[in-house]
Amino acid sequence: MLHDMLTRKIGQSGIDASVVGLGTWAIGGWMWGGTNEAESIEAIRASIDVGVSLIDTAPAYGQGLSEEIVGKAIKGRRDQVVLATKCGLVWHVRKGNHFFDYDSGPVHRHLGRDSILYEVEKSLNRLGTDYIDLYITHWQDATTPIAETMEALAQLKSQGKIRAIGASNVSRDDLDTYLSVAQPGAQLDAIQEEYSMVKRDLEQTLLPTCIARNVATLSYSSLALGLLSGRIGPDRAFTGDDLRKDNPRFSLANRQKVQRLMDAIAPIAATHDATLAQIVIAWTLQQPGITFALCGARNAAQARENAAAGRIRLTAADLAAISDAAKTHLTNLDA
Repeated sequence: MLHDMLTRKIGQSGIDASVVGLGTWAIGGWMWGGTNEAESIEAIRASIDVGVSLIDTAPAYGQGLSEEIVGKAIKGRRDQVVLATKCGLVWHVRKGNHFFDYDSGPVHRHLGRDSILYEVEKSLNRLGTDYIDLYITHWQDATTPIAETMEALAQLKSQGKIRAIGASNVSRDDLDTYLSVAQPGAQLDAIQEEYSMVKRDLEQTLLPTCIARNVATLSYSSLALGLLSGRIGPDRAFTGDDLRKDNPRFSLANRQKVQRLMDAIAPIAATHDATLAQIVIAWTLQQPGITFALCGARNAAQARENAAAGRIRLTAADLAAISDAAKTHLTNLDA
């Protein structure tokens, strides 16, 4: 049975978005072996065509390249898109803490007021829009008080440049502070965190607070960088600058365990006429506290496949069987 794309609200913002979001880190090319702009634009447009409204990007994805590609893809269709982008990874100043280096120089984690006001203008320009639906602090900056960051974000919201506020890669203390310094009408609406069948610590750390305080959670790496896509078997080789090449999570032993999990959930996929990846995404979206799942796509076919997961409604029996299989096969996953 085909359902409509499920939508949910982004916290208290009043903004509705598709539960499956398109994540565009890979579209920026950085750490993903380059990018194909035409294919990327097709992937974004195909997502919108099949009901995906949530598109997530960031300046750090290819130093502006991902935002520029997203901007080209949504030209003329801005009203169909809930656009999320980020701030806080900067290369225009050397403030905050050094985080990593691009070929072009150092990138710092910095969420100072002046920097945020600078960054938002750059993002608006690259995206070809005059407002961002969800503006997210990308990585946290220990050198800037969260109150200062939230004050800058509240100003942008009052100016209509952003519609909702999010934070990513936060600790429990960070989350509590964001909630405590919120201003009327400028509260924390969402967090964006890594969550998948192989990384579930969020269930103990942040999700209870988010559920209690009506903060939406966007999961990233929902397919664990492809490990849970059903397509990375024990015989797969990783080359070049592919970030999975030296990642212990992609060890041969782990891929064998994941293969056994995929074998276990294959019958459920068959009953829903779905792919393994779609079942994994659908399971993720039905976990308590997970509001949206961000899924990367490099081409239109991947985008359409991911989107279809937002139309699947797993039964209680399905969910229990998948969770049991995950517990059996993934409990001792390395790293």
